[in-house]
Amino acid sequence: MRELLQLPVLASEHGKTVDDLIVYMHWLMILLFVGWIAYFAYVLFRFRQSRNPKADYLGARGHASTWIEGLVALVEFVLLFGFAVPLWAKLVDDLPKESESVVIRVAAKQFEWNLRYPGKDGVFGKQDISLVSGTNRFGVVPNDPAGQDDFEKVNDMHVPVNKPVIVHLTSMDVIHSFKVIALRVCQDAIPGLSTPAWFKATKEGRYQINCAQLCGNGHANMANGFITIESQAAYDKWISDQKTGAAGAAVFE
Repeated sequence: MRELLQLPVLASEHGKTVDDLIVYMHWLMILLFVGWIAYFAYVLFRFRQSRNPKADYLGARGHASTWIEGLVALVEFVLLFGFAVPLWAKLVDDLPKESESVVIRVAAKQFEWNLRYPGKDGVFGKQDISLVSGTNRFGVVPNDPAGQDDFEKVNDMHVPVNKPVIVHLTSMDVIHSFKVIALRVCQDAIPGLSTPAWFKATKEGRYQINCAQLCGNGHANMANGFITIESQAAYDKWISDQKTGAAGAAVFE
């Protein structure tokens, strides 16, 4: 069924559950389509004019349709509360420990993805929302020692394979939505809020970052962002190769 649906490449651990839900939904739609077409053909034959020259104003007297509708509702209930809600709850409530994860801060802006990494020490420098500006997009507090090795990128995210990644999302202007189809990740970036999303990548490669919210005339440019999933060694080398600003001033590249 997955091959028949031609689902996009899967590169995350939780993505299989998302794909399973999609497959189950399609099976349900197929059964409903075949069932209703069969019922429609039966009605056309069973209640044809030659057999029923006089209309029956009482209509159906049985309860078969009620039972069928109840069964469909039950299946939808199982899909919603047995698959969709538990998956959502797991991704929202069961965030991995930041000490065991790669943590990235993302600030969406018309029309680009700004990313901030904590550098080799794994600790972010302090931030102050009052300092946010066109040149200080994360409100970095100058001269904070913890931020001396922090660095920032635009539209270029790197993460290691087989390790949890936590992305803290916000927006500098309008509502955006961070979506990576290969990871089956989609989370709104809302001005004034920091919203976490997490995943564990399982397949190395370079995948597109999309914006799932219409965010202005240049909305299509949000697709210029890419995420590179690579080995831990390659990721560590990429981190060590990045330039950082003196006294905690991050450098955009």
